[in-house]
Amino acid sequence: MKEQGMKKGFRSWLDERSGLSTIFRFMSEKTVPQHRHSIWYYTGSAILLFFAIQVITGFMLVFYYNPTLEGANQSVARIMTEVPLGWIIRSVHSWCSSFMIALVFIHLLSIWITKAYRKPRELTWMSGVFLLFVSLAFGFTGYLLPWDDLSLSATKVGTDIPRSIPGVGVWVTKLLRGGEDVTGDTLTRFFGFHVSILPVFLLAILAVHVYLIQKQGMSTPLAEEKKGEKMKELPFWPNFVYREMVVWLILTGILFSVAIFFPPSLHKAADLMAPAPEGIRPEWYFLFLFQMLKIFPAKILFINGDTLVVLLMLLGIVAFFFLPLIDNRPEERKGKFITVIAFLFIVYAAAMTVWSLL
Repeated sequence: MKEQGMKKGFRSWLDERSGLSTIFRFMSEKTVPQHRHSIWYYTGSAILLFFAIQVITGFMLVFYYNPTLEGANQSVARIMTEVPLGWIIRSVHSWCSSFMIALVFIHLLSIWITKAYRKPRELTWMSGVFLLFVSLAFGFTGYLLPWDDLSLSATKVGTDIPRSIPGVGVWVTKLLRGGEDVTGDTLTRFFGFHVSILPVFLLAILAVHVYLIQKQGMSTPLAEEKKGEKMKELPFWPNFVYREMVVWLILTGILFSVAIFFPPSLHKAADLMAPAPEGIRPEWYFLFLFQMLKIFPAKILFINGDTLVVLLMLLGIVAFFFLPLIDNRPEERKGKFITVIAFLFIVYAAAMTVWSLL
């Protein structure tokens, strides 16, 4: 009896200071709309799952990684061959990056197609686009860290792209590289971005994104809302959370299976004086941009082809970010036109990616 009283007293003491009962009450009262597009709701929590795996495996790798010109490639080789289970940790970290970025793309595209960014969820969409940019930055900075010949050459190409931006392009390239060319300073700079600066940005934006989702509630597709029917609702706790856990188990199983059977290779250590190897290409999520740079002519009228491509990219990024303000009446003809653009963009990106692999 005394023990039960102590437990009750401790729970009361903890709740008074943390407000846990309020959180549990909120979770028990929260509901999730049920409709034929409900499957897309699971992509958000799956992104959080992969981010958590990235953090855990990243912590493990950073204990053995040496971010120096002389030790980077050797330390990765040591992780793969000498550290117990090091090869699988590195493989999971590498593949999880691709899985996470793929799900962020899928999540945003599903919102785009279903018009779930409409009023009052404009800021939710914008914070999600920020998360995509930070996720891509994670992939870009992490690609250089093995410091092999392929990652060095690909980073030279990637960091040279901003040079085409009029006015600030050269400064941006120097900022990324830490100088005129990709060197050991670039490696150290990318490592700093990858393990300290970008995680802080991602956690801050993620906190804002989750808050906005809780503030505005779960979005519903425009097509479902236009029916005017009362939608079925599923309790968030425990029903929806249990279903999410099943999805997490399946995705974790797929991730570890791919990581075990298809571990990433490690090429020979980078040589700053060696010529670029053949077949250089970036990670899959940059392939359509890479192919776009390749197919454009050197000159289009009086504008350099690279400059035009970069300006088109920047214009597309700005339009993508402000999409809820551009498509502010999604039920009208303009909204349908933007849906067609979304579909054409998906087809284009897929075609460019496949083309670059041929």
